[in-house]
Amino acid sequence: MANNYNQFLLLLLPLLLHIHYVRSELQLNYYSESCPRAEEIIKEQVAQLYHKHGNTAVSWIRNLFHDCMVKSCDASIYLDTANDQESEKNSPKNFGMRNFKYVETIKKALESECPNTVSCADIVALSARDGLLWLGGPRVEMRTGRKDSKESYLAEVESSIPNHNDSMSSVLSRFQSIGVDTEGTVALFGAHSVGRVHCVNLVHRLYPTVDPTLDPDYAKYLKGRCPTPNPDPEAVLYSRNDRETTMILDNMYYKNILNHKGLLIVDQELVSDPNTSPFVEKMAADNGYFHDQFARALVILSENNPLTGDQGEIRKVCRYVNSA
Repeated sequence: MANNYNQFLLLLLPLLLHIHYVRSELQLNYYSESCPRAEEIIKEQVAQLYHKHGNTAVSWIRNLFHDCMVKSCDASIYLDTANDQESEKNSPKNFGMRNFKYVETIKKALESECPNTVSCADIVALSARDGLLWLGGPRVEMRTGRKDSKESYLAEVESSIPNHNDSMSSVLSRFQSIGVDTEGTVALFGAHSVGRVHCVNLVHRLYPTVDPTLDPDYAKYLKGRCPTPNPDPEAVLYSRNDRETTMILDNMYYKNILNHKGLLIVDQELVSDPNTSPFVEKMAADNGYFHDQFARALVILSENNPLTGDQGEIRKVCRYVNSA
């Protein structure tokens, strides 16, 4: 028995060392010598884009989630369809995502300062960090040093990104697989505080009958926003998760779902599931606690299986691999 255990440890040790090595490749101020103003340039560009297009701040956070949940934090979400590789953007799970073009604005500014130095994957992380501040969120320290993927992972999007009507157990399992615990998962849902949901993903709770878990007055409001059971996916038909502090990342989301005013089935499940409901109540009562947990979970998410060292590449243009 002891020999088997020792053999198991010998097999496990290289894996643990590899995980530690990969994470240690990411570091604070990675570009301090190769491109000293890199993080400042990203910060400046995020601010300029926010003042021109306020919703970009939300997009940076969403892009981080949709990139890092699939395979790796490697900017594969930005790749367009090319050379028989279909873009992840074409997945139904990425329906409604916007502002991809503005990453090229940031990339162009970086290339002008330091050609072939700063990865698109690090732009994903740092733009989320800086966009978060414009939404009134917490300051997050992001390590850098990621490389960019040379391929898309469209086939893996479906199984990697939770659906709005998945069971809470499956959602928690998916997040736990990348190192985010239950408390952190509940915190990341707080990003819905600044999001909006297209009617396509809402109408099943309104038609033919109203979901009984919805507040009746809120359901009436949602029917006003989504007046037909068959909304046009191309039309701008949506409702915001938070109607009171629409562009502030705060704990209003948790207060709303406790009052049966969540837009998605999964929002309501956060309240009804005994594993998550205590954290919902705690975050609803304490915005500082929510911000602390959100920051912690966002860092874990941003460091999911990064490409480092000789892996991947530094794309010159985020939409295409260098050989395209």
